[in-house]
Amino acid sequence: MLDVAAIEDADAAIASLDPIRSRLLAELAVPNSATGLGVIVGLPRQKVNYHLRTLEERGLIELVEERRKGNVVERVMRATASSYVITPSALASVQPDPSRAPDRLSARWLLALAGRLVQDVGRLLAGADREAKRLATFGLDGEIRFASAADRAAFADELGAAVLGLVSRYHDEAAPRGRDYRLVLALHPSANPPTGSTAGATAAAAPTEPDPSNARRAGGE
Repeated sequence: MLDVAAIEDADAAIASLDPIRSRLLAELAVPNSATGLGVIVGLPRQKVNYHLRTLEERGLIELVEERRKGNVVERVMRATASSYVITPSALASVQPDPSRAPDRLSARWLLALAGRLVQDVGRLLAGADREAKRLATFGLDGEIRFASAADRAAFADELGAAVLGLVSRYHDEAAPRGRDYRLVLALHPSANPPTGSTAGATAAAAPTEPDPSNARRAGGE
């Protein structure tokens, strides 16, 4: 079972958003049968089976084993992931386009960037899983408390300058076997209630397979 999976198909998104099927997905973090799930959610086995078939057709659950009980074969299912993220691809005709109105001070543009990030990483991760490879990524997450709006603006300016400096240092347009990466930085008010002063950040990088033929490459795909 994956830790998180991206849902790109509209029908799969609809199936996952149904309240009963969403509950079944959550319960199937632990493998179970239609009979066992029926007891948990308070539904007849036949109705649970109907919902399970839909989830299986959309690739949201998978068969773990089959058990024979008399003349009945009981199918034990589990979710394909512990949690799911619906990407903008599921709403292809109205998905956000960050290139439409780029504005680094716009919260709506930031939302469009975040949507593209979810879509791109979800698609790349699905491809990497199919090929049994690791995807080279890096994430940074943390909180900072600014004393004033002026401090926040100054921080944003310094951060932008520092990032541009790093990009200028490491970007190599002429690298014959180079790999393009997208860089996204975001700064927004915390959506969590304040719990005291916090500062700093945590970072994580996905390990990648070795690639001795290209020392500058960041990792495998």
